[in-house]
Amino acid sequence: MGQVSGDAEKPAIGFVGVGNMGWPMAACLVGAGYQVRVADARRASADNFVQQVGGAAPDTLAGLAAGADVVVTMLPTSAIVADVLEGGADNLLAGLKPGSVVIDMTSGLPAVTQALAAKVAERGAVLIDAPVSGGVARARTGQLAIMVGGDAAAIERVRPVLAAMGSTITRCGEVGAGQAMKALNNLVSAGGFLIGIEALLVGQRFGLDPALMVDVLNASTGMTNSSQKKFRQFVLSRSFDSGFGLDLMVKDLSIALQMSKDTATPAPFAALCREMWAAAAAMLGPGQDHTALAKLPERLAGTELKEG
Repeated sequence: MGQVSGDAEKPAIGFVGVGNMGWPMAACLVGAGYQVRVADARRASADNFVQQVGGAAPDTLAGLAAGADVVVTMLPTSAIVADVLEGGADNLLAGLKPGSVVIDMTSGLPAVTQALAAKVAERGAVLIDAPVSGGVARARTGQLAIMVGGDAAAIERVRPVLAAMGSTITRCGEVGAGQAMKALNNLVSAGGFLIGIEALLVGQRFGLDPALMVDVLNASTGMTNSSQKKFRQFVLSRSFDSGFGLDLMVKDLSIALQMSKDTATPAPFAALCREMWAAAAAMLGPGQDHTALAKLPERLAGTELKEG
């Protein structure tokens, strides 16, 4: 179970989901002096976190919530958040303390999160959403961009907690607004990645060195996050190991596309972009890194990108 240590004057943290992103985020909280209790669907992951980083791993979700002033969820989908919060015989709501704050950092569905926030409010607590951008690398350094939705006063109460994990904290509106912004952010990111890969393939067919093209893009108006931090590192290297799953990108694009439908906003490029990413996921199968999307346009072109 482990021994909790940390600054007793700081709020006690319960952190659910110590996966690729959650682990370094929870580690940043431990490093900032917070008392952190962790839980994960894989009990071994929670135990390993305690052994390697610190904190404790309660036997139940209800016990984790009962000992926490702030509960953080960092999980793959809103459905899993709902199950952890209120499903089954053991859940967070069973132990949630009045006056506590739940921070859902999942890239989830705004409508589901709004419904969960109402249930948390019935317990005298507050739920805010705070999805992140920056990937595993920035999670490790505590420099994530955090998009927050919810009650302004509650956000201010937990701002120091968020600041231990992120360098940019932006309130986007009421609960669900952070997740809406995250989905739209990933739509822009996904579109930039896809068009950049297509440009590299065209250039390579023409006779240009893709690595040289990346350098030129990064010195020009074609610069994107993908050209700066993904093309060389994960595509040209053929490592495809950024730490963010292809299935999760498709999920976020689906949320963005649903938002376009719900708001009656024509978004033809968004629809095409989502279909391309979904096609890559279907072609490559489960467990793929999102940068492996490059293999779809490569297959269509009959060409593999190569450096030099």
